[in-house]
Amino acid sequence: MTRLIVAAGGGGDAVAAAMLHAALYGDEDRAVILTYAWDRLLIDPLPGPRGADSFTGLEPVTQSVWSVPAEAQPIAPAGSTLPRLATELPHTLALLDPRHGAEGITRQLEELVSHLAPASIDLLDVGGDILAQGDEPTLKSPLADALTLAACCQVNAPIRLLVAGPGLDGEIPADDLRPLLGTLVHTFTAEDVETIGSILEWHPSEATAMLAATARGARGICEVRDAGLPVPLTDEGPTVHEVDLDDAISRNSLARAIMTTAALDEAEAYSREICGFSEIDYERNKAAWLTERPPTKLDPDDTLSRLDQFQSEARARGATHTTFRHITEALNLSGSHRDALRQLLISSCPKQYAAPLWRIPTDD
Repeated sequence: MTRLIVAAGGGGDAVAAAMLHAALYGDEDRAVILTYAWDRLLIDPLPGPRGADSFTGLEPVTQSVWSVPAEAQPIAPAGSTLPRLATELPHTLALLDPRHGAEGITRQLEELVSHLAPASIDLLDVGGDILAQGDEPTLKSPLADALTLAACCQVNAPIRLLVAGPGLDGEIPADDLRPLLGTLVHTFTAEDVETIGSILEWHPSEATAMLAATARGARGICEVRDAGLPVPLTDEGPTVHEVDLDDAISRNSLARAIMTTAALDEAEAYSREICGFSEIDYERNKAAWLTERPPTKLDPDDTLSRLDQFQSEARARGATHTTFRHITEALNLSGSHRDALRQLLISSCPKQYAAPLWRIPTDD
């Protein structure tokens, strides 16, 4: 028996999909997780999503769908977390390719449904920005979710939309999402997290990290992203809710507009028009900025000294936790330093490691 799970925004949504599968379906079957190769610049220095031509070693599934096995490799300078995920997950990771717009993703889904005849199809979004209208001032990355939503609404098969961790992506507040959420499907527990525990030790996703942390009991305020957005960690954090797919598309103006797009740049143009920006433009600008700003070297004593200053300022802002991605960027370190920084911090201050987050101490 095969389950199909579409990771709406890529990145950590694929990790959350594996946790969801274990929690809801157990070990009686395996999943095909359809996901973008669209990582943060800490991992992939090239803006935007990667297509099949950015990898070696992919395996064909259907005419337009390729799987990413453990042996696959991104072609430099591109980077991707998917091959390592394929090594550690028992599921098949299939590459969701948005370069042909929503029409291309719809075609991929239709081929997979015909080929797999899955027992169920879930569209999973961590955080809930798939329910954005498009004009929210806190919205940061609407395009990826809108593309998968637009495609799923056009497939002739029953698809269940699930939102996990409402508000945890720091884009749409949980208070705004709460009236839109339907039936409670599951509340993740610490036991559920163990199925992806080793992945959280290295994967850079912040929303899925907070999803796991709240399942393990973390509560407070977590600073995330390069801007240090404050995200509440509450009892709602580990919950998974079903949302009516038709209600979601009625609400998401960008998803409705891009349904017939046949190219990514066409969908981007709609994002600029409706939302006022494209997240890929943001990535382009940030990538250019990073090339002009050499990162600080990872000197342990200097890093720990600057960490103390960062923590003091974060505590004054009311933060109780942060992510390793945010610390890396706040200390002006490159993505290549992230793992070394993580090990330095954990070995130096082990009591502050609230896996997979970093706990801000309550006093100096």
